[in-house]
Formats: sequence, structure tokens, C-alpha cells
Amino acid sequence: MKIQPQITYKDVPQTEAVDKAIQDRMGKLDKFHSRIMSCRVSVESPQQRQHQGKLFRVSIDISIPGGEIVINKKQHEDLYVAIRDAFLAAERKLEESSRKQRGEVKAHEDTPTGRVAKLFPDEGYGFILTSDGREVYFHRNSVIDMDFEKLKEGFEVAFLEEQGKKGPQAMRVTVMNAVAAEMP
Repeated sequence: MKIQPQITYKDVPQTEAVDKAIQDRMGKLDKFHSRIMSCRVSVESPQQRQHQGKLFRVSIDISIPGGEIVINKKQHEDLYVAIRDAFLAAERKLEESSRKQRGEVKAHEDTPTGRVAKLFPDEGYGFILTSDGREVYFHRNSVIDMDFEKLKEGFEVAFLEEQGKKGPQAMRVTVMNAVAAEMP
């Protein structure tokens, strides 16, 4: 790390081993974000009275261009585990920030939509005709925002698709404009 980190201790004795553990972890942060401007680490034992084991809290405050990353809720009975957990959380946030700055934001697929094509109310299932002309099976338990009995052919639905034993199957079927669909 190009920047000299600032480490503070509160109600925890400063030791070379703890300093080295923090320094080692801090040195790895450059892999996740190359433009770290400052890094402050606070190691403390926050509770005054504790009936069982002593807890240690490690907080990290990292300044990067355009923002600040703060990790402050990592506590554990083992100081080294608290250090590890805090730095793993910092690595994830730095990596996410780096990805956003490069414009590499994850794109979510659009939820597939279709129309209820066939219903078999006595058997408790039906088929959805997708926009690309396929028929996808769905079970009454897959309908999440309306009673299956109120569902009618022609209703527009959104759904998640998975591969079932006998082909494509819809799960989490949601009637689009459910209020309008229920009107007579």
C-alpha cells in the first residue's frame, strides 16, 4: 500500500503480532482498488461489562476518489477473526466500487412475460404463451399474487423460468396489472 495506514487501539493492548496482521491485510487492498488515498483502522473492545467472552471490534475507514468506504460492525471474540472479517468486507466494497468506476455494473435479465394460454383449474395447472411463441407449464402454487381460481386465459403475466422434469416450467407467476385483471 502506498499510503501509510493509521491504526488506533482502544481498550486493547497494542502488540507487534496484531500490527503485523493488520499491515498484511492492508497491503492486499491495492489489488481491489488502485487509488486508495488513506486508510484508518480502529481496534477496540467496546463493552464495559461482559459476562462471557470479550468481544473485539475492528472498524476500517478508507478514502478513495469520489467516496469513502466504512466498515464498522465487525465484532468477534477472536481479535484475528474480527480483523479478517473486517478486511474481507472492505475488499468486497473496494472491488464493487472499482467495478462501478469502470462501468462494469451487473446487468439483470428482463423478467420474461407472456399470456395465460391454457388453464386446467380442476388439475391445478396451466400454460403460459411466451413472447417467443413457446408454452411454459405452471402449477397453481407458482401463482403468487392472485388466487389460482381467479386466473383467466388471456391474463398477462410475468414469471421466472426454470427447467422442470418435462421441460420449461414457470415459477413465481405474477399477474401484471392484477387489479385491472380482476375486474369483470
